[in-house]
Amino acid sequence: MSTILHILSRSDWANAQAVGTYHAASIDSEGFIHFSTAAQVQNTANNYYQGHADLVVLVIDTDKVTHELKWELATNGQHFPHVYGDLNLDAVMRVVDLPMQPDGSFKIDPAIFG
Repeated sequence: MSTILHILSRSDWANAQAVGTYHAASIDSEGFIHFSTAAQVQNTANNYYQGHADLVVLVIDTDKVTHELKWELATNGQHFPHVYGDLNLDAVMRVVDLPMQPDGSFKIDPAIFG
């Protein structure tokens, strides 16, 4: 089993639980949901979510993802996991709080996802 991570707001997570599936806005605009590895998630948080409070990280079991999972090259030269469709909630192993630092940045110990 391997895991991938996805950052989202608590309200988006609550909505996903109410609906029974997670449909990220990026599906409509790009065709997939962006994910990160434990080694990538801090940079992802700081590049795209700096200054945003009330975030969580979904820890996803890749073996349970029902839509296509592709590892694709990003503009920074790294390969990132993308899921081409809504995320089925039974693939979510854990939900981890993502506390923001006083300066609006994030400091994440990848071990918390293991």
